[in-house]
Amino acid sequence: MILQDTVALVTGASRRLGRAIALGLAHEGCHVVVHYGRSAEEAEETSGAIRELGRESFAFAADLSRPDQIESLFCTVQNRFGRLDVLVNSASSFRRKPFEEITLEDWDAAQAINTRAPFLCIQHGACLMRETAERAGAGGEPEVPAAIVNFGDMSGVTTWRGYVHHGVSKAGILHLTRLAARELGPDVRVNAIVPGPILPPRGEGADSDAWAAKGERVPLRRAGAPSHIVESVVFLARNDYVTGDTLFVDGGEHLLAGGRGSRNGG
Repeated sequence: MILQDTVALVTGASRRLGRAIALGLAHEGCHVVVHYGRSAEEAEETSGAIRELGRESFAFAADLSRPDQIESLFCTVQNRFGRLDVLVNSASSFRRKPFEEITLEDWDAAQAINTRAPFLCIQHGACLMRETAERAGAGGEPEVPAAIVNFGDMSGVTTWRGYVHHGVSKAGILHLTRLAARELGPDVRVNAIVPGPILPPRGEGADSDAWAAKGERVPLRRAGAPSHIVESVVFLARNDYVTGDTLFVDGGEHLLAGGRGSRNGG
């Protein structure tokens, strides 16, 4: 897919990896819708930075645990741009809790944000993407499959102690990626990325000994950077013969038996 003058929607795009992805797609020529939950000021800064690159952009607040607000988000994209070419489901929740203390509310909250919300975004996004493809085909333009990129993490691949509700939700998004890829082809491609040690936790510096030690644990013996994720999103958006795949951008962390769970004493 040629990304110049296409339209991308990035959820959770106000800061950290979501912001980097939104700016990276803008650098490639995309107009970008910046979704955010509560970080209004940061979302507006991200959107402003995209406009400074000469792309169209606006920020839109939506609580992804509410299906009606997800619908409003996509209606706004349709009304503003009339098309959608790239959807990146990067928003997620991340909560730790001992197994015995996980409540029904904890469980439902993790599933709502990490599995149900991406599913609904894929549903709405695919409808708009197919409309875009139909118009392109009617105008004699070549039909190029639109791209959806979901985000998992290692908790959905291996066993992290203390993250049962989170890990199940992330395992769900990886299987949803495969199912959606089969259901939506050939018009829409669906892939996933599983990041490794890319950004330090909030409050921990990238130059800290603790963060350096985390990088040392993976086979490539170093932490990654947001640019590695951005490059991967761009690759999956551009390459029109990849679908249903999960790309590990983790320095080889997925090769370590037990993963994070073993480091937590499991």
